[in-house]
Amino acid sequence: TEFVQNHPGGASKIMLAAGKSVEPFWQIYQQHLGNPAVQEILGDLQIGWLDPKDVAGMELDLDRNDPYAREPKTHPALSVHYAKPVNAEIPPSLLMDSWITPNDLWYVRHHHPVPVEHIEGRDKLSLELGVSLGGSHTTQVLSLQDLKEKFEKKKVVATMQCGGNRRGGLNGVDDTKGTSWDVGAISNAEWAGVSLLELLRHMGVEGPEDAEKKGIKHVQFESHDGMTASIPIEKALNPYGDTIIAYEMNGVDIPKKNGYPLRAIVPGVVGVRNVKWLKSITLSSEEAEGPWQRGMNYKVFSPSVKDLNSVDIASVPTIQEQPVQSVIVSPQDGETLEVVPEEELEIKGYSWSGGGRGVIRVDVSIDSGKSWHTATLKEGSEQNPMRAWAWTFWEVSIPVPVSQGKVATKVDICCKATDYAHNCQPETPDSIWNLRGLNNNSWHHVNVNLDDVS
Repeated sequence: TEFVQNHPGGASKIMLAAGKSVEPFWQIYQQHLGNPAVQEILGDLQIGWLDPKDVAGMELDLDRNDPYAREPKTHPALSVHYAKPVNAEIPPSLLMDSWITPNDLWYVRHHHPVPVEHIEGRDKLSLELGVSLGGSHTTQVLSLQDLKEKFEKKKVVATMQCGGNRRGGLNGVDDTKGTSWDVGAISNAEWAGVSLLELLRHMGVEGPEDAEKKGIKHVQFESHDGMTASIPIEKALNPYGDTIIAYEMNGVDIPKKNGYPLRAIVPGVVGVRNVKWLKSITLSSEEAEGPWQRGMNYKVFSPSVKDLNSVDIASVPTIQEQPVQSVIVSPQDGETLEVVPEEELEIKGYSWSGGGRGVIRVDVSIDSGKSWHTATLKEGSEQNPMRAWAWTFWEVSIPVPVSQGKVATKVDICCKATDYAHNCQPETPDSIWNLRGLNNNSWHHVNVNLDDVS
């Protein structure tokens, strides 16, 4: 079959299990377990059943060797999609409690077990810096202490959003491949660390002309868990790009679940490029290898593409900056509100746009988009609109809808944001549906019931 070539984790990943049991691999990639989409695919590939005697005691052995046994605890308030690896989002009721998201409540998107053995119990944590060009490779190593003492500390407040945030809304059009995130795969923090621009200068790259002369086009990040991703050199060398290698999150050491001891923070770019548990940085003429950069995982295909059998995946650019976004946080979908005529509905939410483009307006409708009310932009609205890395909260009050003297019983509330480049959210998810369910920024809707208690 063509399944090996179309494996979401990459052909090279699945071939590691060729001729072997898949169980040890599924213990790491446990999103396979109990997943209907996986079961459907494998149903056509099944060739038989193992004798129960052959698998006796297997569960005990797996528990004993579970690579997730030392995972940092996930806050019980988070909505957990998968426990191994952890995929968990913030419920709407907590999203706007604080403009800076508390560390414990940050959304979690892991691809593997937290590499605990690599990030604790070591006397000297370090970062490897490399240049790989024209067949030659040079490296140097800086300790964590070097990064803290030899370079100026730089701070940046940045919102991070998973590429699959709001994927559940695309599943209403057609099934997608990935975790069915709601609206909470997004968080905001103050990060502190070393400017990547300064690190590049330390590595001998003086600026854009120097990088071009040397043939450097990409900055590759590698994690202690084996995950790899990269960003264009233009982002890294932009003095206004504010990319840092962080060692602090909201004033403390980065928690293990969020990337301790070092994390790449690339403001305005999709979450997966903000590599956790950073092991090395390599300057190269090529993008990083691996399914998260070159594979299908973070690539947006045409709505007409229902499978990848005839798609040249390599020719499709991977996600870097993300489109403008806004979401209604309160009231919540399906909620019943007690109201009286002449009262106002209090509606609030968040907005954000990639690339540092500030949000300049959020429009809200309570009649499915027939008429609009402009929201008041709150926390985050004071940011430089060309370097607005953090989200902007908004709120609006709209009179309770009354028709022929009676309060409407059901209301469809929707919102759409416009950013500094006057990009606006598309009306429906149909036109932006894609197989991987990425970058859903269609108008966000919540349907609420109104109970007239006058």
